[in-house]
Amino acid sequence: MTLLNCLLSAWYGLPFVSPDNILVSTINGTGAVIEIIYVLIFIIFAPRKQKAKILGLFISVLVVFSIVVFVSLFALHGNPRKLFCGFAAAVFSIIMYGSPLSIMRVVIRTKSVEFMPFFLSLFVFLCGTSWFVFGLLGRDPFVAVPNGVGSALGAVQLILYFIYRDNKGAPKKQPPPEEESIEMDHTKTNGEKQCNANEIQK
Repeated sequence: MTLLNCLLSAWYGLPFVSPDNILVSTINGTGAVIEIIYVLIFIIFAPRKQKAKILGLFISVLVVFSIVVFVSLFALHGNPRKLFCGFAAAVFSIIMYGSPLSIMRVVIRTKSVEFMPFFLSLFVFLCGTSWFVFGLLGRDPFVAVPNGVGSALGAVQLILYFIYRDNKGAPKKQPPPEEESIEMDHTKTNGEKQCNANEIQK
């Protein structure tokens, strides 16, 4: 979802789609390159089952992006093109920000932040807030609205983290100290000897 969001936002920021939005295009274009590298590394090293699943999602992302590009180039012009591309970018941006909702549900159910890293939540909040302010200053609802949603969801993640920050999964069982282990073995040996002696007497 992050890859698709970056691709659509980069396309939306191009001068012939949305004038005076080149910063949106360059930043999200860089993000798209980083996400492509990340996805390709995952596909290379993932187990076969997960590899097939992510490869299918990767192809689906490219298909959706290609459809948006084709429609905006050949079927729409001027303001309708901007509205179409902006709406598509905003929808998938909200989906991207909403993807951690399943993790938030796990946090609430388990009362543990083991699967919700703090810095990921922090930067989701900072990223959403920064783009929200940028969209407000530029009076661009297709930037402000989805990132406002992202800022709010990031804030909720941070609140959950601070509520359950002391619970980070069940503690791992530590092996008994060496002296305690020796005493346990010694007790076990004496017990076995006593048991054998009782059997002999019988």
